[in-house]
Amino acid sequence: MIALPAALTLHTVRVSPVVDPSVANPSPYGYSVSLLLFIIPILVIVFWFVPLNGVKISKKSFLWTIGVLVPLGWALDFFFARKFFLFPNPGATLRITGPALGGGVPIEEYVFYFTGFVAVLLIYIWLDEYWLAAYSIPIDSATRTGFVRLLRFHPQSLFWAVVLIAAAVFYRWQFVPVPGFPGYFTFLVVGAIAPSAALLRSAMPVINWRAFSLTLLVMLLISLLWEATLGVPYGWWNFQDSQMIGIRITAWSRLPIEEVCVWIAVTYATVIVYEIVRRWQSSGKKALHAFLG
Repeated sequence: MIALPAALTLHTVRVSPVVDPSVANPSPYGYSVSLLLFIIPILVIVFWFVPLNGVKISKKSFLWTIGVLVPLGWALDFFFARKFFLFPNPGATLRITGPALGGGVPIEEYVFYFTGFVAVLLIYIWLDEYWLAAYSIPIDSATRTGFVRLLRFHPQSLFWAVVLIAAAVFYRWQFVPVPGFPGYFTFLVVGAIAPSAALLRSAMPVINWRAFSLTLLVMLLISLLWEATLGVPYGWWNFQDSQMIGIRITAWSRLPIEEVCVWIAVTYATVIVYEIVRRWQSSGKKALHAFLG
């Protein structure tokens, strides 16, 4: 209802409102301060809403999920940051360099992915356990604890991964005159579809889909506000054209279409992994028995 008319409207824009970051540092420490968009919601949910609403968070499930997924975001920074991204405005950061192949990246990048995954997970838990608790599967329900094994192949996920990557490669080859490969989009698809292909069949019965949908909406709103109005136009970060599909949204400071997809992928993977870990923890089975039967 919203995406189609918005896409058509955005397509009418021909001039990008990008600010020249070399002119008098237009946003000093902007990237560093903007991390509060994740940090403050995390603190408010943990120290106010969770105690106030009596929400119980399974610490083991929470820590296992973060422990599995945060390294994926950090791997993106360490192995691919210099391949996929640009950081043209160092004045927007603390100028502390984090490790990465091919040269360092702002330390804010590592904080960004850590707090992003934590924020996604906490928002989902809060919605699942309180606001949309009527649609949550109880922790001791037979639907959650009764399973033979958690690792179950989901062929549709693999099919759609192949379709999405093939479509991106085809578009790049057919419509973008400069040679390149949609490496960033491929990474996002693999990062989202890998847990989906292995775990979605076991996760589907216990996911609170209403909580997932609202979490996804919140994360999309935050990320698009962040990227389109601040991050890209003020040069906090940008993207290597040779590693993108080639579709950029001019009205949003030429934001690549991949950045609309990134938090969809993050939210999708986070919820699947979290609910699988909760099933494992609820069953009381050892990890090998739970996952392989």
